[in-house]
Amino acid sequence: MSGDAAAVAAVDVGTLSARLLVQDATGRELVRTAVVCGLGEGTASSRRLSSDGVAATLDALRSFRTVLDAQGVGRARAVGTAALRTAAPADVAAFVASAGEVLGVPLEVIDGATEATLSHRGALASLGPVAGSSATIDLGGGSIDVAVGGPDGVPATCSLPVGAVGLTERFLQADPPPPEDLVAALSIVEAYLDDLIRSLPEVRTVDRVVGLGGTFTTMAAVELGLDPYDPAVVDGFVLTRAAAEDVFRTLVTEPLVDRVHNPGLPADRAVHILGGACAVVATYRFLGLDAVVVTGCDLLDGIVAELR
Repeated sequence: MSGDAAAVAAVDVGTLSARLLVQDATGRELVRTAVVCGLGEGTASSRRLSSDGVAATLDALRSFRTVLDAQGVGRARAVGTAALRTAAPADVAAFVASAGEVLGVPLEVIDGATEATLSHRGALASLGPVAGSSATIDLGGGSIDVAVGGPDGVPATCSLPVGAVGLTERFLQADPPPPEDLVAALSIVEAYLDDLIRSLPEVRTVDRVVGLGGTFTTMAAVELGLDPYDPAVVDGFVLTRAAAEDVFRTLVTEPLVDRVHNPGLPADRAVHILGGACAVVATYRFLGLDAVVVTGCDLLDGIVAELR
């Protein structure tokens, strides 16, 4: 890639999805895409990367490289998150080497604080300023990364090792899950949120809470009945606690064969949305939230902003 090209790009290799964002030098979005690959399926318990997930992720990265070349990207950064923080070092080393070769950009495994900080900056830039401070809650497949602060400076952060994929795999295998399994999933999230309050007590007193990640955007899309998905409608949507609870009840009480027909719910997210929905509802309840502002802008946006 030429260092003089105007376009910049960010790649996120996550527990469930591989994602790409390309912007020009002014911040105009050229490409935003996500592919559900399942790299971290089973990783929370086995500490091994899924072999099928590795193959699917490398295929996605090959397609991303084609886009990078076609868009004339001059600067790019690729990061790996929760699954690559959790997996055995040998698995991680082998995957990082393969990913860098396929993508043409070195893959960097970032810690939870870095992920939370970049996500915070990306989300707040998309929503604009607000008086006081904001908390961003980035709910991913393998972690919940929280940051508190304003749009400038270094926010306070906390990363919790629980996410949509791990919750689904550990607690929600029945179709649909019985109430006792849902209670177990909700309870483990609450235990981690208790850790959050101890390490980041200011999360309770912020002026705005922002929800990011695929679960928040999907629950907003289901509430809105968006089919097809429209990021412009979701970005900035205020998801009330009552609406989140309603979507939660719908999703967790339906068998998969029915759940996939909910407008706004992508078929490839219909399984792991159960764990994600439990995490979202537990967050509303435990933190006493009345509403969350949802955005589709996150880690990728924070990375490209730094590159620009």
